[in-house]
Amino acid sequence: MMKNPFHNKGSHKENILSLTPREAFEAIEQGALYVDLRDSGLTDYKIPDVPDIFLLPYRLLANAYQKLPRDRYLILADASGLKSREAVVFLREKGFENMAQMAGGLVEWEKDGFPTREDVKERLTGACPCQLKPRDHLN
Repeated sequence: MMKNPFHNKGSHKENILSLTPREAFEAIEQGALYVDLRDSGLTDYKIPDVPDIFLLPYRLLANAYQKLPRDRYLILADASGLKSREAVVFLREKGFENMAQMAGGLVEWEKDGFPTREDVKERLTGACPCQLKPRDHLN
């Protein structure tokens, strides 16, 4: 296995490692895998612009977690950090190790200025960044 990209990063609460977006970005640069737990309606529009990303909606996690690589360090992230913690707990129960959750999710990632890729044809609209809905496709 690779050198631990979580070494000297994050904070522990209830035995779960939480990374800031900056710490997550640094860990990704060192080989950690970004696991995006948002639904496809959100990931179709905007995702972190990182070299390696695994899309696994939280609602499918219980039935598809086996697809996650066990030999990689995983950073679990969602829209605002609400479900990623639950995902870490679930995966730990399934025998996964070497995981962290990203505090604040993509909302904080973007707020902190980290790169994203957008498909403007899939632009979203709504009052809360964590509950955006697709709007009519732009021509």
